[in-house]
Amino acid sequence: MKTVEGRRWASREDLIERSGYSRETLSKLWRDRVANGHPEARDVDGIMHWDIEVWEGWFGEHRERPRDLSGVDRSGDPDELLPPAGQARLLGVDPARITQYTKKPPPGWPDAAHTEQLTTRTREYRTRAQLWEWVDDPVSGFGTAGGRPPGPGVKSGEERTAARLRLAVEALVALPGRKAGEVAAALAERHGGSVDTWKRVVTKARKVEPDSRVQLAKDALASMEGRAVAEVAAALAERHGWAVKTWERIIADARRTPQR
Repeated sequence: MKTVEGRRWASREDLIERSGYSRETLSKLWRDRVANGHPEARDVDGIMHWDIEVWEGWFGEHRERPRDLSGVDRSGDPDELLPPAGQARLLGVDPARITQYTKKPPPGWPDAAHTEQLTTRTREYRTRAQLWEWVDDPVSGFGTAGGRPPGPGVKSGEERTAARLRLAVEALVALPGRKAGEVAAALAERHGGSVDTWKRVVTKARKVEPDSRVQLAKDALASMEGRAVAEVAAALAERHGWAVKTWERIIADARRTPQR
């Protein structure tokens, strides 16, 4: 935490610690700031920071919205443990959906924060904060499973697939030389879902994405001739997704690859 002109400014790491949300979820909230009103950042020592008083005020309102467009109840104590019926009410789904999730978890479905052993089954409890974070995770695809049509702002199955593909692309760039199974295991650990599912995504990313990514980088270099690599990478990240550092590596590959 930094103090500038008498006000405290928090880095992303500080926000992770104070909110309990993951880096990916907080990054998504920042990305969607035009729609959700997320406070603007300030560069402090070359790192993005947020006025902690302003940010915590916004975050409290974000969590406590009575019900958002996806049907999720954002009110209540974030740390409250909810039984399956309570989880269903928060998510706005039939209780049978939670039973289904327990048997066949969707991508990123959180582990139980507490379990209660009953005579015939185990009852799993999750906190409101866990469920809110899962809904906010771009790979969860909440609102599309089980035939429920997605509401405004909820990702479709196609968008969810594209989000997974982008994550796989980033992992392949960040983990060069690793086997598909190793990359898939890292993705499953970080984002949820099965290793087998991520293997299929990684395989597709390897077959489809590299040439198109490099070509996008070449086109951007040509149209932004004379610009710094970081500036070109930032423009590509804003337009196509993926991290700026990922695009910087792709640009380096593009410069080594001859034009067709």
